[in-house]
Amino acid sequence: MPPKPIGGFNGWSMTRLLALIPLLALAACSGSGDDDDDVGPAEWKLIDSEIPAALLSVWGTGPDDVWSVGGDMRDGSGPLVVHYDGAAWTRVPTGETSGDLWWVYGFEGGPVFAGGSGGRILKYENGAFSPMQTPSTATVFGIWGANATDLWAVGGEFGARGGFAWRNDGSDAWTAEPTLPVDTSSAAVWKVFGTSADDVWFVGSGAVSFQWNGTALSAGDTGSGGSLFTVHGRGERYAAVGGLASGVIVEYDGSSWSDVSPPSALSGLSGVVLSGDEGGYAVGQFGSVFTRDADGWDEEVQILTGENLHAVWMDDAGGVWSVGGRTSALPLVNGVMIYKGTDDVPTGGLR
Repeated sequence: MPPKPIGGFNGWSMTRLLALIPLLALAACSGSGDDDDDVGPAEWKLIDSEIPAALLSVWGTGPDDVWSVGGDMRDGSGPLVVHYDGAAWTRVPTGETSGDLWWVYGFEGGPVFAGGSGGRILKYENGAFSPMQTPSTATVFGIWGANATDLWAVGGEFGARGGFAWRNDGSDAWTAEPTLPVDTSSAAVWKVFGTSADDVWFVGSGAVSFQWNGTALSAGDTGSGGSLFTVHGRGERYAAVGGLASGVIVEYDGSSWSDVSPPSALSGLSGVVLSGDEGGYAVGQFGSVFTRDADGWDEEVQILTGENLHAVWMDDAGGVWSVGGRTSALPLVNGVMIYKGTDDVPTGGLR
């Protein structure tokens, strides 16, 4: 069972379905109505759907350099990896014949790293992927680095246990952080993100959270008693999202965390990105999207998919990209991508 128990329409509760009926009706005739430049233009666009493999992560260096990775295509070609160059999508071969990729992160001009099942971390450099040496076969759920010689990878076993943090200094091998400041024997570390080499946050299941200050790891307290699936930071601000029966959003102001979950978050959230001084996006189950402005978080009206949105990323031109699919059980299928921005991103071609 994948660690993020998020399903498509087949997992909908009656409460959630009834709550979305008026939103779906409004979506037919309008977008979010939010024209704040800080959080992007007003309309979402469906880029592709019903892709054989779910897309689990999206990241890039700009609107003409976007990467997305996902599940096993189950045809002998391995995990799905696609790249957008500002004009067209291209399937990028990994050299793998099977397996899922849960996260992608990298640097302008390269390299790019993708992590996933079986302890797999692939490094893309000079036009090709190559496998890296890792300490175990546990699943890699998140990767972040201050630069290409100061990298973190996190993850755990399916069933949310055996959480780990690995380091990489630019070599071909990753090493395990020997001692974590919290007990992860019954928890996974889902994601890692930092705003600098000495300001890095980690979140996971079972209220696991800890911080790196450039010298040592220390336990943190986000105020959330459950799983936090993703964390993102900008300046001194951080936000982390999670939850199962209802969505959770917590924010860090540089000194402490606070729960800012909107009442309309009726199901779990799994992706978050912050923008500007007060903006941001959070995505989750059943295609839900939340936008942040000076007044806090609020749900968008426009709904383009009933599949789960697993990750969200914003390019430097204000375009917002979100990906997902059927992620409640293996195999990870029914991939979907949506985009909100002014660029004329082509539809289809993500397979």
